[in-house]
Amino acid sequence: MIDEKSIPSVSVSYARNGSSTKANTLGMRPMQERAYGRRGEQYLVIKSPPASGKSRALMFIALDKLSNQGLKQAIIVVPEKTIGASFNDERLTEFGFWADWRVQPKWNLCNAPGSDDGGKVKAVGAFLESDDKLLVCTHATFRFAADKFGIEAFDDRLIAVDEFHHVSANPDNKLGLHLSQLITRDRVHIVAMTGSYFRGDAEAVLSPHDEAKFDTVTYTYYEQLNGYEYLKQLDIGYFFYSGPYADDILKVLDPTEKTIVHIPSVNSRESTKDKIREVEHIIEELGEWQGIDPVTGFQLVKTPSGHLRIADLVDDDPAKRDRVSAALKDPAQKNNRDHVDIIIALGMAKEGFDWIWCEHALTVGYRSSLTEIVQIIGRATRDAPGKTRARFTNLIAEPDASAEAVTDAVNDTLKAIAASLLMEQVLAPRFEFKPKNPNNSPTPGFDYGEGGYDPNKCNVGFNDETGRIQIEIKGLVEPKSKEAARICREDLNEVISAFVQDKTAIERGLFDEELVPEELTVVRMGKIVKDKYPELDPEDQEAVRQHAVAALNLTQQAKQTAAQVNDSEKMIANTALIDGVRKFAMDVRELDIDLIDRINPFGEAYAILAKTMSEDSLKQVAAAIGAKRISLTIEEARELAKRALTFKKERGRLPSITSPDAWEKRMAEGVAFLARMKAEAARD
Repeated sequence: MIDEKSIPSVSVSYARNGSSTKANTLGMRPMQERAYGRRGEQYLVIKSPPASGKSRALMFIALDKLSNQGLKQAIIVVPEKTIGASFNDERLTEFGFWADWRVQPKWNLCNAPGSDDGGKVKAVGAFLESDDKLLVCTHATFRFAADKFGIEAFDDRLIAVDEFHHVSANPDNKLGLHLSQLITRDRVHIVAMTGSYFRGDAEAVLSPHDEAKFDTVTYTYYEQLNGYEYLKQLDIGYFFYSGPYADDILKVLDPTEKTIVHIPSVNSRESTKDKIREVEHIIEELGEWQGIDPVTGFQLVKTPSGHLRIADLVDDDPAKRDRVSAALKDPAQKNNRDHVDIIIALGMAKEGFDWIWCEHALTVGYRSSLTEIVQIIGRATRDAPGKTRARFTNLIAEPDASAEAVTDAVNDTLKAIAASLLMEQVLAPRFEFKPKNPNNSPTPGFDYGEGGYDPNKCNVGFNDETGRIQIEIKGLVEPKSKEAARICREDLNEVISAFVQDKTAIERGLFDEELVPEELTVVRMGKIVKDKYPELDPEDQEAVRQHAVAALNLTQQAKQTAAQVNDSEKMIANTALIDGVRKFAMDVRELDIDLIDRINPFGEAYAILAKTMSEDSLKQVAAAIGAKRISLTIEEARELAKRALTFKKERGRLPSITSPDAWEKRMAEGVAFLARMKAEAARD
């Protein structure tokens, strides 16, 4: 059963200073203004959360490239037809810009009949031959067009790719392959946009060689949410249930909150295999069915507290579902809070779906990728009058007695924790790490807390305007190359994403009582960085590793303080995380990288897990993971031996197998393991 009182694993509050919703004289909000300032770049990636205005930012940039940068045409590529509506005509001149955005109806192929590989490809060919400037199509249409006409057909044009995380450097990803070919030919401009610049499968979005050519505009979740007018708190949690989920769903579904419920895929463990009956069951749990609204197709339900209007997007009947979908998209109802109360969906209402009133995104069963989770959370993070709190809940089935079910449950649980850990990083202000040295001085614009900057301590500063935390760490390795500096500045969340999705790391971090934390923070994270950025030299790889571990572990240490913040306290800003980092830095004798490496990144996640899962289930999960634990691998032993050599350079001796320090002992075990392997090979 689900606890009556849900325990969020992440709860973040924001200042609501209104800055992210204010427009400049050209009608641009802050993120759009920032992106427009980089409009001259040939290759540009915009990393910005849902609802921050990426579509309009592209309009500004594309119009400038067509009018002032000599490009012939702009082709906007979206993952699915529904998202094409984001690029409908906009009268930008009404708000101060010098041109309007107008796409001729015949060139918005998301609205056109026909197949992606048929008539729509011919339409792309006709557009390329025309004097018209703007075309909108799906990723699939663009892929087929590139296959048919060749990439040279797109020379001297802007290719703008929305939801860029659909791209992958994997050669099997056709869109990624075409983009790589376009970059190699170097005759197009590319603007890439995404709210989650990482893939759920931990694949790289672009190859390092191609990635290095892009200039990046980053607008963080922190900047977006901190700059809202109304929304001030976001809760994210994973919770467990037993039996059919519909029996317990009201334990986490509050009928008075505007909610999107994503029911589980029919192939998932949580599904009853009858999705229609599941929807009916949810409606029955909510109240007494009163019929169907003849205009919208919404289900009408009477509850003890009033009446609900429920949109069912699960029904396979095209006529019913299309009517409901059209009612949800009705522009006349966009600002009507009472238009709909609850949306129940399966494969819809995720990426690109815009319902500003959504207060709760409730997802049953784990979704296949972290990207999808980030996109679903984005449905609830729109700003709207009277909406002060939003939340995301991932409802997961507890394991039962059968070994197969336990294995599935373990995997789902680990994925849910990984999503939670990653979202903590996504929602936090940006980290800016500096090595501590005597010549350091305070950086203008940063608040160093009570007493100000202290040259004798490791300082923690915060810039509220830019949403950056500056932290001094003794012994921190600085990146040398431009690419390593870019990764440390822009891509730490991508490194952390790969780490928290690493099954070995998260299993051991949560359930191995004999774990030496450095085996994860040094060895495992080191391997992930090396595999992800093989072109970096060892020193730069170590710099990236240290920065990623510091960002993850300092967020985890600050979480204890953040969790104590509640609505009853008067808060003028989201200072809980910053205060938590400051407190941790003050409580330790010296904030150095060795100390940070000695923290288990999953320690706080286990504390949350222990509160949300029953004791018996927790034991089952621990037992299932413990049963398959393996000893040291050759690769791990080699990495330990390398660290042992560094240890020898610093200390003048090799690590001791009898040392009371667990990490020194583990390095010595790695050296001994390799020696045994070498001796055995010699005997053979």
